[in-house]
Amino acid sequence: MNISEIIKKKEERKAELVEKSKTASLEELKDIQNQIQYLNDDIMALRFAQSESKPDERTAAVNNEVPENQTEKRNAPSYMPGAGFKTAGESRSNFEKIIESRDQAGKDLKERRAVQSDLSPLTEVRTITIGSGTTIVLPKYDSTDIKPDFNIVSSLIDNVQHFSLPNGESFKQPYIKGVALGGYTGEGNNATDAETQFDYAEITKSKVTAYCEITEELEELPAAPYADTVFTNIRTSMRALITRQILVGGGNSNQLTGIFSAKATAIDSDTDLAITTIDDKTLNEIVYNYGGDEEVEDAAVLILSKLDLLAFANVRTNNKQAFYDIKAHGNYGTINGINYIINSACKPLSSADTTAGDYCMAYGSLSNYMLVDFSPLKVEKSTDFKFKQGMTAFRGVEFLGGNVVRKNGFLRITKKATTT
Repeated sequence: MNISEIIKKKEERKAELVEKSKTASLEELKDIQNQIQYLNDDIMALRFAQSESKPDERTAAVNNEVPENQTEKRNAPSYMPGAGFKTAGESRSNFEKIIESRDQAGKDLKERRAVQSDLSPLTEVRTITIGSGTTIVLPKYDSTDIKPDFNIVSSLIDNVQHFSLPNGESFKQPYIKGVALGGYTGEGNNATDAETQFDYAEITKSKVTAYCEITEELEELPAAPYADTVFTNIRTSMRALITRQILVGGGNSNQLTGIFSAKATAIDSDTDLAITTIDDKTLNEIVYNYGGDEEVEDAAVLILSKLDLLAFANVRTNNKQAFYDIKAHGNYGTINGINYIINSACKPLSSADTTAGDYCMAYGSLSNYMLVDFSPLKVEKSTDFKFKQGMTAFRGVEFLGGNVVRKNGFLRITKKATTT
């Protein structure tokens, strides 16, 4: 196959790609553009080689060539990049072989066959400097999706008790604080007083917000849904805060009251359990210290940090077997059949950085914490605030509150000081 035939084939292939580009997707279009660029480079190189193989009359005179009807003809050597000095016939033959080899390599790659390619240049090599020379410039491709971050929202928020009170300002949940025992009564005497004592947990409105801005250029990028992702993550940011505040909310003005807060008045701090380290007795200590004196609660959940879950997993028997049977399902699972939920707001009891008296875990029925929605979660988009700069703003807001709504609804575990 001569050079003209090779050029014709490549021109036909380029025409096919141009036609295909009219109905191609964005991802396919980028690949087609790259293929057309490679074809243009090859065609230019081929035409250069073709022109080199047809010297004009002046060149023929210089080369002392004889007329075509004579048998003798001077075949002056010419320089071919990557191949050294070759005669005109040798140059054409070698060039055609390189082109054919490159075409075959392309076919082999498409069919996922390994190839060996000659890296010799096809045309004149010109030296250029790009930057400092520390990187290799390659074609750039944009992904059509955005890889998510690791989960930052504990499923605790979805498992506590929810109550909706639109446009409300506060909510009081009554609970039984105590029931007195009856007593013996003699004939004609008054019955023994056994009044039920009531109290209430107050839940006040707090405002939770999240805000971010993106440029209009980022919003208009077609390759990946940046704006949609930002919009979704506004909600994620707010949920991440709330699920932590269920544990550590201070209970002050415009704050949720967390399980670990001193303002969670439904919990008697005298019932808190202090533990030094996580060992083969820890889970039993927690389970049997929770609830009333007459039964063992069977619907409770252990809320702990991931590091403390690891500490449970590292407890071994005398035979070096795992003492606790842990079944993990992402953010939640079971330890010896006891349900657990991971929440990073818990300070790890197993960490040397956690000081004595710090709250580390909580154990109880999740329905004993109530989260009240005073308004629906609303996420808004605006282009007005920074219109001049071309910025798009996203803002999420929700009014809600939370508190423990049952007497000693959770057993709180603190780190106990070690004795020396």
